[in-house]
Amino acid sequence: MVIKKYLSGKNRKFDPILKNFERARVAVLGDVMIDEYLFGKCSRISPEAPVPVVEVDRREFRPGGAANVARNVMALGGKVVLCGVVGEDGIGRLATEEFRKNGIDTSALFIDDGRPTTLKTRIMAHNQQIARTDTEKRTEIPETITRKIVKYFMDHLNEIDGVIISDYSKGVVSKRLLDELIPALKKRKKIITVDPKVANFYHYRSVTCITPNRKELSDVLGYPVESDEQLIAGGKSLLCDLSLDSLLVTLGEQGMCLFTRDGEVLNIPTVARAVYDVTGAGDTVISTFTMAAIAGADLKTSALISNFAAGEVVGMLGTSTVAREQILAAIKNYRVK
Repeated sequence: MVIKKYLSGKNRKFDPILKNFERARVAVLGDVMIDEYLFGKCSRISPEAPVPVVEVDRREFRPGGAANVARNVMALGGKVVLCGVVGEDGIGRLATEEFRKNGIDTSALFIDDGRPTTLKTRIMAHNQQIARTDTEKRTEIPETITRKIVKYFMDHLNEIDGVIISDYSKGVVSKRLLDELIPALKKRKKIITVDPKVANFYHYRSVTCITPNRKELSDVLGYPVESDEQLIAGGKSLLCDLSLDSLLVTLGEQGMCLFTRDGEVLNIPTVARAVYDVTGAGDTVISTFTMAAIAGADLKTSALISNFAAGEVVGMLGTSTVAREQILAAIKNYRVK
C-alpha cells in the first residue's frame, strides 16, 4: 500500500519539507472571485411569486477562485502574490483591501473597468442553500491587461519559485497568455501547476502538474472515466499528449491517483476521517502540492502531503484552509495499516 511505503521508517521525515514552506514564493494566476453568503431564516412564501422569503441577519464575504488558492498558500506559511482581474466596483475595492490586510500581495491584481468583480452570492436559510446568483462576465480579458500580466511576470521571474494557475473559465487564462508565460517559466525552471478547465486543457502543455477531478478528466478525454482501467489508460494518455511531468487526478472519497513521466501510477487512498464539506478542497490540494514541490519534495511525496491536507480540510465546514502544523500532526497520527 502506497501510504505504508511512504510513511514507514526513514520515509516518515516530512518535517524539513513542511518547514521549508515558509521560504516558498508563489504567484497565483487566475480568476479572482468573491463568495458572498447571506444567512437568514425562512418562515413564509412571497405573495409576489411562489418563492421563499429569507430574512437576512448575517452577511459574509470570502475569497473564491484564485483568491482562495492564494489564501491557502498564506495559511501554509508561504509568500504569495495574487495575479488576476477585479472590476472597478465596490466589491473589487473591498476584496483588494481584505487581501492586503491578510498579507496577500496585490501588486499584480489589475482593474478591468469593462467587467464586474466576479461575485457568487449564496442565499442560506436554516443551514441550507436555497438559491445562488452569479455576477460575472466570462469573456476574455482585454489584450492590454493580458500584456500587463505578462510584463509583471517577466519583470518578477526571479522573485517567485512557482506559479499556480487557477482557471475557472472567467476570462483571465487564455491561450495567448499561456503561450507566452509557460515557456518563460519553464526556461527558469519554475514549478508550474494548474487547476484546469476543459476549454484550455490542451494549452497547459509541459507544466509540472495538472490536477483535474474525475469529471474534468472524463470531459477532456471525451468518455466516462469510471473503472480503474479507464482511469489508468486515460491518465497515461493525457500525460503523454501534454508532455506533463505529472498528472494528479483527485477522486473524492477514493483519494487520488498520480501519474508521472517515468510511467509509474500511484494510487493514494483518502485519509479523511470525516467528510463534512468538499468546498475548496481542490484549492487546498494544488496549493499544498505546489508548496511541497517548491520545498524540495519529489512528485510522489508532494502528492502524499497534499492528500493529507485534503483529508483535513474536508472535515471543516465551508471554504477552509489548513496549516502546516495540522498536516504534520495528521501524518504523524496516521496509523499505517
